[in-house]
Amino acid sequence: MAVVVALGAFLMTLFGGWTAQRVTDRRHLVLGLAGGLMLGVVGLDLLPEALEAAGEKVFGVPQALLLFVGGFLLAHVVERLLAVRRAAHGVEAYWGPAPGASTRAGGRETGGRVPQVGMTAAAAMVLHSLMDGVALGAAFQVGGGMGATVALAVITHDFADGFNTYTITSLYGNARRKAVAMLVADAVAPIVGAGLATLFTLPEELLGSYLGFFGGALLYLAAAEILPEAHHEHPARTTLLCTVAGVAFIWLVVGLSGG
Repeated sequence: MAVVVALGAFLMTLFGGWTAQRVTDRRHLVLGLAGGLMLGVVGLDLLPEALEAAGEKVFGVPQALLLFVGGFLLAHVVERLLAVRRAAHGVEAYWGPAPGASTRAGGRETGGRVPQVGMTAAAAMVLHSLMDGVALGAAFQVGGGMGATVALAVITHDFADGFNTYTITSLYGNARRKAVAMLVADAVAPIVGAGLATLFTLPEELLGSYLGFFGGALLYLAAAEILPEAHHEHPARTTLLCTVAGVAFIWLVVGLSGG
């Protein structure tokens, strides 16, 4: 049953990516919505679950929060190191290309961004979807009611996952085929995770630690990359409204799924 439900997550993820791809003429709105979805997922979904599962304090601070900050810092450090390495090899500096230099990569303006960061972030989204599948399989092992609740949450927010996976990959200048490949991988991941859940169950504390760490990295991408880019060329109220709508959508999903 868990694998069958995961097929619904597969289709919803692809639909999210398809939506992000089709509205490229309103790129600032897409990025604003993606930033809101990511902020909502982190603040209203991942972090509360992480604190519940791995809330034991380490030197006065919950373990999940320590890993949350660690994930944020690691994402920042990795991006800085990749940018410095790219500049050292004769490619345009992170802060922008030389006057008159082309910034196109795979048909999209990169603005000096590092494609590897986008691929790494998308890979993290795929891992997160894999864990969603594991959680889905484990919930159905507990009971049908629990499985239905988790299924609602996973299927609904996989639209946001697919939307964000395609957006993040393409934002950093990766070719469309790479963005589509990461989208497909993200769509397949819940099915694989649900299948793996029939073989083993992750300890709750380990799962909570992972959620905290992943949440920190995701927040960095939303706050330091996605949202500033959304408002860079189009500082419009509609962009801000899309961000608020993204957060509200995740809040609705969390509420309907019972938290």
